Amino acid sequence: MLNYVSTRDNSVSVSSAEAVLNGLAPDGGLYVPENLDEIRLDYKEVIEMDYREMAKAVFGRFFPDYGEDAIDAIVEKSYADKFSCDEITPLVPVSDKHVLELYHGPTSAFKDVALSALPNLMTVARDMTGFKDEILILTATSGDTGSAALHGFSDVPGTRIIVFYPEGGVSETQKLQMVTQAGRNTAAVAVRGNFDDAQSGVKKLFTEIPRPCEGVSLSSANSINIGRLVPQIVYYFSAYKSLVEEGRIEVGDEIDFTVPTGNFGDIMAGYFAMKMGLPVGKLVCASNKNDVLTEFLETGHYNRKRTFFKTSSPSMDILVSSNLERLLYFVCGMEKTREYMKALSEEGEYTISAEELGEIKKIFAGVCCDEEEGAKAIREVFDDFGYLMDTHTAIAWGASAKMDSDGRENVILSTASPYKFTRSVHEYLGEEIPSSDEECMKVLEAKTGFPIPERLKNIFSQEIRHKDVIECSEMKDYVVGKASKKVM
Repeated sequence: MLNYVSTRDNSVSVSSAEAVLNGLAPDGGLYVPENLDEIRLDYKEVIEMDYREMAKAVFGRFFPDYGEDAIDAIVEKSYADKFSCDEITPLVPVSDKHVLELYHGPTSAFKDVALSALPNLMTVARDMTGFKDEILILTATSGDTGSAALHGFSDVPGTRIIVFYPEGGVSETQKLQMVTQAGRNTAAVAVRGNFDDAQSGVKKLFTEIPRPCEGVSLSSANSINIGRLVPQIVYYFSAYKSLVEEGRIEVGDEIDFTVPTGNFGDIMAGYFAMKMGLPVGKLVCASNKNDVLTEFLETGHYNRKRTFFKTSSPSMDILVSSNLERLLYFVCGMEKTREYMKALSEEGEYTISAEELGEIKKIFAGVCCDEEEGAKAIREVFDDFGYLMDTHTAIAWGASAKMDSDGRENVILSTASPYKFTRSVHEYLGEEIPSSDEECMKVLEAKTGFPIPERLKNIFSQEIRHKDVIECSEMKDYVVGKASKKVM
């Protein structure tokens, strides 16, 4: 049976259900499979399946203690009638590239793929383990995780959720999706600071107050939770299947994936897909102006002591990439990972060895694109091919153009609807920007012919339910106060 260990202490070993419930290991580490050989499968069989069957195969490898019947029920409940297209994550040809559209879920972002499943994984795990406490989900968001998590956990029995987002650090549309979310068990609160401040504060609370009051325990919906990360693996297999069906590749050919990422979770899912057996050439990590990951993947030096930039791709405005710790564990080992994480916490930087960097470079490449390059990509791709991208996908498009693929097919992960970042997209197309996101959406739809997702159309008329704004230093008291109340 596959168990999970902490990236910082191999003696911390739990079942997959416990890993999902806990979210973060008690020592502050992230849970990883104890033996990667246990997750391998025959990818040739998997790519013959439809999306839900693929999900069942992947979930079954990572969560073996759930059992086949529970996995079947979780997948069916998670993906039934929640996505606006049958494929769930369709692969769309654009010029000589392919764009994997991951934004057809309830909140129009890739986080929906995982956060449709995590509440069900957590609920079943709670029953399996006999866990009696109410689960309080704490989540830091740079934009999209917050709305997807709030929607996924809204009124789920036995759970409550608090989302912390950086004040002024998300788009108007992203903010409205969070602050209008209904549910007696939900709360969205702005933090005066950036995403890293919110994320560091949340991780600190897991070690300081894992049980903020009697009968309430903390867990996470961020990709630090293995239950959030695993569902993202599935669409790598789905993309490969689509390329085979289109005749673009033969079974066995390696393909590249270009992933816009700041927290390293979406691309770490690609690494797990490769370890499961999927033929992957390169995983290209696309960064915006906050290029801490590009520097690391080029030099082996990770340095969060750098200027933080607010950009038009805010979900990537991150300087502390939590999921990178999982990759360090598999490449560098537990002791080195613990040493590097200690240095990052205390000194703000660390440097891995040349040998370790060489191993990482066999799979990963880091490419940075600035605001101007992203704007150019949005404008040119629409003008030349009639395809509309959001600001994050544009960074990935620009990054892919800088890479030598050695003849391999390249899949670009498109992580959000362009209507979540309407003002920036509008500006980059060379249009005068209307006064509000709502008007921007209407004008952009008229210009491009791309329909506004129905759920985004409605947010401007929704009641503002969550208005709290706090300092980072107040997060602990805020959580304890919310935990002690019967409803949020």
